[in-house]
Amino acid sequence: MTGEPLRTIYVINGPNLNLLGTRQPEIYGHETLEDIEAICIATCTAQNAKLFFRQSNHEGELVEIIHEARLHASGIVINPAAYTHTSIAIRDALSACDMPIYEVHLSNVHRRETFRHHSYVSGVATGVIAGFGSEGYLAAIKHLLG
Repeated sequence: MTGEPLRTIYVINGPNLNLLGTRQPEIYGHETLEDIEAICIATCTAQNAKLFFRQSNHEGELVEIIHEARLHASGIVINPAAYTHTSIAIRDALSACDMPIYEVHLSNVHRRETFRHHSYVSGVATGVIAGFGSEGYLAAIKHLLG
C-alpha cells in the first residue's frame, strides 16, 4: 500500500433494478443486480477503493443515499432508472454534490420510447454511459478511479 487515501465510490440504483435478470431480459440482459454488484466490487477492490452499492424503489430514499454520498464519496455512479425522466428531487440532490457523477443506463435509452429520451440527471452529470449493459458501470468506475 502506498499510503494514499482510500477512495469511496457510491453506486446508486433506482426503481425496478432489483428485478434485473428476470424483467425484460431482451432489453436489460440476463445479469442480476447482484452480478453487477460483484463486478463493481472486484473493480473497486483491484483499485484499492471502497464501494457502497445501493438500490431503492423509493425516490426519497435515493435522495437520502445521495445526501450520504455527498459527505463520504469521492464519486457517484447512478442508474436512476425511471426516475431519470421524472425526478427533479434526484437532480437537485446530485447538483449539491461536489464530485464527479456518472449517469449509467443498461440500455440505449435513445433507441427506446420518446419519453425516455429526456434525462433530468444528465445536466448535472460529469458523463453519461448508455447501452453497454453492465460494462457501463465498470467504465464509470474506471473513470472515477482514474
